[in-house]
Amino acid sequence: MRDFLLLSLALTLLAPAAGAQVRLPSIPLLSRPLSAVNQSVDDVESRSLAALSEVRNLQIERLVRANPNTLAVDDHGNPVVRGEVVALSPSEAALLRAAALHFVVLREQVIEAMSIRVVVLKTPDTLSTKKALRQLRAADPDGAYDFNHIYTGSAVLDAGSAALDPAAGRAADASAAAATPTSASSADAAPQEASSARVRVGLLDTGVYAEHAVFKGSLLHSWGCGNQHIAEAHGTEVASLIVGQADRFRGVRPQAELFAADVYCGKPTGGAVDALVAAFDWMVRQHVPVINVSLVGPANLMLERVVAALTEQGFVIVAAVGNDGPAAPPLYPASYPRVVGVTGVDAHNKVLIEAARGPQVMFASPGADLAAAGNDGGYAAVRGTSFAAPIVAALLAGEMSAPNPAQATAAIDALAKSAVDLGKAGRDLTYGFGLVGAEYRIDPATLIHR
Repeated sequence: MRDFLLLSLALTLLAPAAGAQVRLPSIPLLSRPLSAVNQSVDDVESRSLAALSEVRNLQIERLVRANPNTLAVDDHGNPVVRGEVVALSPSEAALLRAAALHFVVLREQVIEAMSIRVVVLKTPDTLSTKKALRQLRAADPDGAYDFNHIYTGSAVLDAGSAALDPAAGRAADASAAAATPTSASSADAAPQEASSARVRVGLLDTGVYAEHAVFKGSLLHSWGCGNQHIAEAHGTEVASLIVGQADRFRGVRPQAELFAADVYCGKPTGGAVDALVAAFDWMVRQHVPVINVSLVGPANLMLERVVAALTEQGFVIVAAVGNDGPAAPPLYPASYPRVVGVTGVDAHNKVLIEAARGPQVMFASPGADLAAAGNDGGYAAVRGTSFAAPIVAALLAGEMSAPNPAQATAAIDALAKSAVDLGKAGRDLTYGFGLVGAEYRIDPATLIHR
């Protein structure tokens, strides 16, 4: 609970007095000398924002500690799949050298349209993952090798959403399940034929609870996890902001065709680089022009090359900038060139205190005082840059008929011109070009059952 308490304290100290926020548990304040009461506001904010950075570190420590046989950390403390490294388009000679060092090919992922091949290698049992990667790089200096990093959701604490009115939502489940025209797709499925002139949006996230009432009538294609469908809150919430629609709820593009890739499948190693690459490959073959990635993690050579190839060919990648605080190091993929990085604002159009800052921020969108579909059939009050990104992705998708560099540039430029400038005049490191999609914010209070 220490991580939850740290973030609760940080948000309590820094949140504006007015405006509804996600309800966080109250915590007892430590006794302090009277002199502490007179400390400057800057000092209070500094301590609180430092706590935000510590939250992520504690989350990672907890995750790795709970899964010691499958997870490890890299040199900077980022989570990785234990005993695995990834190679980018290795030659046969490079693979022979790896085999001589007792590395074994586990699996590979090929994006044929971009001539990208990612090979996952099992490391020798006698070496730690870090030592194995160093050995492989030393044996093949011209090769491209990296950890199989794990990417996580960028919502506040990932599971910090407050459930609203679950009973009302569950009441509609039976009819929704019967009427929702979802379709299951696999990694080797043929490209889906576009339905009339529907907008196409991609989503890399957890599984989506397609039986929720807001997805009734939605055209939802699912990928990942074999024949299993493992719905989780994060993916359901994000998806609803794109295509959801119900009596009191509406996403940005209810008539859009959503291609939802589950890159987690309920596994501790979910969100690994090779899973993201496989999901991107599916999106490429489905010709999905705009892809939302509300996930964050460290820089990774494989992910960087794949994202660069996608954006060069006219795919638009929209990503949450993350919630580690304004002084935190950049998170990826939002910080890669040409990726549309999105921050979040509250109902007063103030940037979330936990949101990252920097040149990666391109747009701001609602990220708090915001309702989304819950994984229990009801609704949830959500907070974080995870929920701002899908609003921007849906807006951009409406301007693109296919992956195309010229269309991508035009769509981003048009959205930038429509943005409401916030903060310093012009594009800045906090709000980017400014606020878009404010009209799609749904107050959680309107969905509370009365």
